[in-house]
Amino acid sequence: RKVIYGLLGTPTTFDLEEVLADLEGGHEAVLVPSGLASISVALLSFLRPGDHLLVADTVYPPTRSFCDQHLARFDITVDYYDPLVGGEIESLIQPATRVIFMESPGSFTFEVQDIPAITEVARKHGITTILDNTWSTPLFFKSFSHGVDVSVHAATKYLSGHSDVVMGAIICAEHAWDNVRRTHRHLGQCVGPDDAYVTLRSIRNLSTRLNAHHRQGMALGQWLSQREEVAEVLHPGLSEHPGHALWQRDYLGACGLFSIVLHPKSREAVLAMVNGMELFRIGASWG
Repeated sequence: RKVIYGLLGTPTTFDLEEVLADLEGGHEAVLVPSGLASISVALLSFLRPGDHLLVADTVYPPTRSFCDQHLARFDITVDYYDPLVGGEIESLIQPATRVIFMESPGSFTFEVQDIPAITEVARKHGITTILDNTWSTPLFFKSFSHGVDVSVHAATKYLSGHSDVVMGAIICAEHAWDNVRRTHRHLGQCVGPDDAYVTLRSIRNLSTRLNAHHRQGMALGQWLSQREEVAEVLHPGLSEHPGHALWQRDYLGACGLFSIVLHPKSREAVLAMVNGMELFRIGASWG
C-alpha cells in the first residue's frame, strides 16, 4: 500500500496490519489506538439508526457500556444473549438485526460459544458477525475458518506482549473490509509507527510466548482445582470445564488467562489473601 497521508497509515503500520491479517487468515486489517476502539469502530461500521444488535451477555464490560450508553443514542436496540445459545440464537433474530457480537471465551466467566453454529445462522439471515478474539489471538483461534466476518483484538495484551503498548486491531473478511476501512478513516483512528514497530517485534515471539502460557496456565489450573479453598476453576482447557468439548473442537490452544471461584469467605479473609501475595500482583494488562 502507498503512503498517502500519515493518518491513513505508514510503511510500519501497513506491515503489522498485513502480518495480523495473514496470521488469522483474514483479507485485510487496520490498527486502532485500543482494544475498545477496535470494538467501537467495528460496530459502527455495520450499524445504523433503527438497527438491532445481539451481544453475548458475557462480553468485556466496556463493550456493554458502549452499547448501552453510546449506541442507544442513535436508536440502536441492543439485546444480550446467553453465550451458550448456539444455533438457537435464530429465535432471537429480528427483522432489524444487523450484527451479532461474540466474545469467546466470555470475560471473567469463560463460557465457550459454538461460533460455527452462530455464524451459520447469521449468514443465512445476512447478518454480520464480529468476534472479540483477544483471548485466543490469531494463533489459537482462526476466526475466518469458523465463519466470522470481523475479528477484533486488544493488541495491548498478547500481541504486543510486554505491557508497554496500548493498541487494537480489526481484521476482516473480504466482504466486510470496505465498511471497516471507511469507518476507520472517517473516525480518524490510527496508531503511531513506533508502537507498530514494537508490536511487530513482539509478534516474532508470539508462538513461543503463547505456548508457554498454554502449558503454564493448564498446570496452574490443574493445581488450583485440587486446592481445598477453590470451588471451581474456569479454564476451557480443563476437561471438567462445561465448554471443554467446544474448545477442544475449535481452538488450537489456551492462553494464560482464566478465573477461579473460591468458597465463600469473609471480606477480611479475601483481603488478607490478596494483600499477602508475593508472586502475584494486580496487573494493568495480561499478555
